[in-house]
Amino acid sequence: MVKPENNCIVIFGASGDLTHRKLIPAFYHLFANGLLSEKFAIIGVSRTQFTDAEFQAKLKDSLTANEKVDQQMLTDFLQRVHYQAIDTSNVEDYAKLKTRLEDIEQVYETGGNTTFYLATPPSLYSVIPTSLAAHGLNTENNGWKRLIVEKPFGYDLATAEELDKSLHKSFKEHQIYRIDHYLGKETVQNLLVFRFANGMFEPLWNRNFIDYVEITAAEFLGVEERGGYYDGAGAVRDMFQNHLLQVLAMVGMEPPAVINADSMRNEVVKVLNSLQPLTEEKLQKNLVLGQYTESDVRGAHLKGYRQENGVADDSRTETYVGLKMFIDNWRWNGVPFYVRTGKRLPTRVTEVVIHFQKTPHPVFGANAPENKLIIRIQPDEGIQMSFGLKEPGAGFKAKEVSMDFHYDTLEETQMLTAYERLLLDSMKGDATLFARTDAVRACWEFVQPILEYKENPEHLYGYAAGTWGPKEADELLDEEDRSWRFPCKNLASTDYCEL
Repeated sequence: MVKPENNCIVIFGASGDLTHRKLIPAFYHLFANGLLSEKFAIIGVSRTQFTDAEFQAKLKDSLTANEKVDQQMLTDFLQRVHYQAIDTSNVEDYAKLKTRLEDIEQVYETGGNTTFYLATPPSLYSVIPTSLAAHGLNTENNGWKRLIVEKPFGYDLATAEELDKSLHKSFKEHQIYRIDHYLGKETVQNLLVFRFANGMFEPLWNRNFIDYVEITAAEFLGVEERGGYYDGAGAVRDMFQNHLLQVLAMVGMEPPAVINADSMRNEVVKVLNSLQPLTEEKLQKNLVLGQYTESDVRGAHLKGYRQENGVADDSRTETYVGLKMFIDNWRWNGVPFYVRTGKRLPTRVTEVVIHFQKTPHPVFGANAPENKLIIRIQPDEGIQMSFGLKEPGAGFKAKEVSMDFHYDTLEETQMLTAYERLLLDSMKGDATLFARTDAVRACWEFVQPILEYKENPEHLYGYAAGTWGPKEADELLDEEDRSWRFPCKNLASTDYCEL
C-alpha cells in the first residue's frame, strides 16, 4: 500500500471524546501497521492548557485502558504527538498555531502538508476555517492543505447552504473532506465491487429483476447521554439524511467510467438528484415516524424516550423513521426502496436486502421461495444469498436455503476500521469516500420536505423499546404483499430477533 507524503495533522477539539475514542486510536493503528509516512506529526488543539507531555500522558492512559498496545510502539507514536492551546474563537490566537506548524515543518520535513480536522461542535465549523485563512494557513503555496469536517453538515437545507458558502470562502472544494464514517466501512465499499466486478449480478441489478430493496439501520441503544442533542435532531437528521442516503446511492448508482473520486462521486450525485420528490401527500402515505416507549424485556426495564436525560416530557422528536421512496431513472423506475432506522430496536444491525422478483413458473407460483441478496454492513459483516432447492422426498416442493460469506473468515487480511480508512485516504488526497458539496445539497433538498412535515406530523407512533418499531411501518409493505426482513446479529438468521 502506498504511504502518504510526510504531513502534519492538526486536530481541533483535541480534548474531546471523538479524539480520544476514535481519532487517536485510528492514527495509532495506522502507525503500528506501518501505513503512515516515515515523518508525520499530530498537533492537538484545544482551549485546555496542556504541555506536550501532559497531553501525551492522557492519550497513553486512554489507549492502554481500552485496548492492548505494544508499549515501545506506543512510545514511538506518542513522541510524534504535540499540543497547542489556543482560544479557537479568537482569530489572533491562531498565530501561535502558525508558529508551531512552522517548527513542526522543520523537524518533520512535512513540506507544509497539513490536514486540519474539525472534531468540534458544529458551531465552530465556520469560525475555525475563517481564522485559519486569516493567517494564510489555507493556502497551498507551501504544501497541500486539507480540511476534514464531521457531520452534521448543516441542520437543514438553508443552514447547509450557509455552511457551504462559509467553508468555500476559506477553502476550495478540492481541499474540503466531509467525513461520513459509514462510507469507510469495508462492506459499504464492497457494494461497488460486488456489483461491478461480477458479471452474474450486475445484469440483474435493475427493475426487470428486482422487486424491492430494503435498507435497515437498527440500533439497540437508546439516546444514552445524548438526549439534549438528539431531541433537537431526531432520526431523520441523525441517520437518514446522511448515512442511509449515501448507502442508497451506492446501491443505486451506475458504473463509473473509472474508479476515481470525481467519477464515483458524479454517479452518486446522479442518483441523489433522481430521487422522486416527496410531496405532502406522499409523506402522509409513505412516511412513518415513531418514538420508543418504556417496556420490560427479559426482566430488564428499558426507559422510554421521554424519560431519557435531556429530553422534554412532551417531546415529539422521532426516534424511528420508515420511508417508502423511489428513484426516477431508467434502471430503477417503479422499484420501491424501503428505508428504516431507529433506536431501541431489538439489535444493532445495518444491512441492505435485495428482493428479487418471484419466478413466473406456474408449477411453483406463489409458493416459490423468495430470492434475496443480503449485504450486511454491521455486525457480522458479510453477504448472504437465499434461493430455492427441492426438499428431500417425493414431489417438487421447494425450500429456501442460503449461502453466505463472512468477512471474519479472511484471517490473512487486515481490515481497517472506518476511521482508519478515511483518515488514510484523506492524507493521500483520495476524496472518493467523502461527500462532495453537490451530494450534500441533493440530500438536504430531498429531506427538507420531511423536516417541514415532522414539525407538525399527522402521526407520531409509539413503539415499545425492544421491538421493531411501529406496526404502521409494516403497512408500508403489507399493502404490496411484501414484508420487512427481521435481522439478528447472525447474518444467516431469518427468525424474529429478540433481545
